[in-house]
Amino acid sequence: MTKVAVASRSFSRHPILRSELLARYPKTTFNDAGKSLAGEDLVAFLQGHERIVTALEKLDDALFARLPDLKVVAKYGVGLDMIDLEAMQRRGIDLGWQGGVNRRSVSELVISYAVALLRHIPQGNTLAREGGWKQLMGRQLSDRTVGIVGLGHIGKDLTQLLKPWGCRILAHDIKPMPDFCAQWGVEMMSLEDLLKQADVITLHLPLDDGTRNILTAKRMRLMKPDALLINAARGGLLDEAELKAMLIEKRLAGAALDVFAHEPPEDMELLRLPNLIVTPHIGGSAEEAVLAMGRAAIAGLDRFGDPLQVAQS
Repeated sequence: MTKVAVASRSFSRHPILRSELLARYPKTTFNDAGKSLAGEDLVAFLQGHERIVTALEKLDDALFARLPDLKVVAKYGVGLDMIDLEAMQRRGIDLGWQGGVNRRSVSELVISYAVALLRHIPQGNTLAREGGWKQLMGRQLSDRTVGIVGLGHIGKDLTQLLKPWGCRILAHDIKPMPDFCAQWGVEMMSLEDLLKQADVITLHLPLDDGTRNILTAKRMRLMKPDALLINAARGGLLDEAELKAMLIEKRLAGAALDVFAHEPPEDMELLRLPNLIVTPHIGGSAEEAVLAMGRAAIAGLDRFGDPLQVAQS
């Protein structure tokens, strides 16, 4: 009988996902200790299992070398930056993964950030709670120009949600998408042109060698002073030090960060800026998204393939 190990803490304590996985694979080991597994602890937990479910655990070649029984990795969540896919391919380990299963959760969060920043909702909340009562003049999201950096599953979903708002949609992606852009009226352009024109810039990229620090200090300075920057994708995509300086010096109107290069972040001066919204990596933390990601991982234990090919699907 196939032995499965679930390293993810959140999956392990989710009653519906546990029940559905056990119905398919009775010999499943869950991370019931609730410990964040890494290094020797992760190796010890996964050893002897043929198929595993992981989330934020780092899976590299050194780990795979110590798991001779491993045949399939099923990913709980949409990010693959914690997994060495080339090492998996070399060792004949398959990947079960489905992209975009949390797209609506992230898209709705991005819209909520944009509205909150444009209408100064965090500042108004603080003001009223402290006894102040002053109308704060904001701006509408309707008819604004939104720049989407990364037109993948989430970028496409966000495009469709924004259209009823009458937004002009700009996009930058390494892949041409003429059919989608024609259908939804998306203007594809260079990253530099998008940064110069957009009122709201939102990042929807994976983190890899080609995207790390893609928003350099030089590129960030192209944004308009009244623009807003949102990152609900991956930490490490932008220069956090430059963002801090721009927010302090009012060279950028506001920003929202759900992710950071190092989590939890330690720069409390940045986190306390009044024109910055900070959330603790909650992009996929909607009940519906958690179920969808978990069920995709369960399906990935049976539907899998070459890691590099699956990642491009």
